Amino acid sequence: MTTGAQTPRSPARPPRSRLRTFLPLAVAAWLVLEIWLLTVVAGASSGFVVFLLLVAGVVLGSVVIKAAGRRAFRNLTETLQQQQSGAPPRPRANSEGNGLMMLSGLLLILPGLISDALGLLMLLPPVQKVVSRSAQRTVERRMRDAGPGTLGDAFRQARMHRPDGRVVQGEVIRDEPGDAPQDPRPPLTH
Repeated sequence: MTTGAQTPRSPARPPRSRLRTFLPLAVAAWLVLEIWLLTVVAGASSGFVVFLLLVAGVVLGSVVIKAAGRRAFRNLTETLQQQQSGAPPRPRANSEGNGLMMLSGLLLILPGLISDALGLLMLLPPVQKVVSRSAQRTVERRMRDAGPGTLGDAFRQARMHRPDGRVVQGEVIRDEPGDAPQDPRPPLTH
């Protein structure tokens, strides 16, 4: 039963980001475009050709993901063997491409012709290099711009769960061996 009273909104609620606003619209537009393109191709040829294209995309995507996974596992095994033998790890020429290969395989597996075209495009080494450099620059910029209280401080924060279910916020303080002794801290209270 409702009384007609409006639910109070929190005045401190931050506004929605552009990504949260436009991402659902972009995904919906992409899905409509994929379906429309599939119907156009089915009308121009036949439904069986569209079915064969979709099955070929799934098979090719599975092969690409499997090959990238094997290569990543082989690189991991070689690195672990080098570390166990005490040799310094050698840089690999193509080790960063595994994630992009898996992403291209996933795009190939997704039903649709646009995603298949993007997946095939991402299999090309020059495209992989451009996407890899762009992603690396974006991550580095965001890590530089990240302020306190973000991922960088996440490892310094601690939470203690009490038996009554309350959570006590805290901060981890490390005493280094060369530090001078500090005054005794006050006792912890509720």
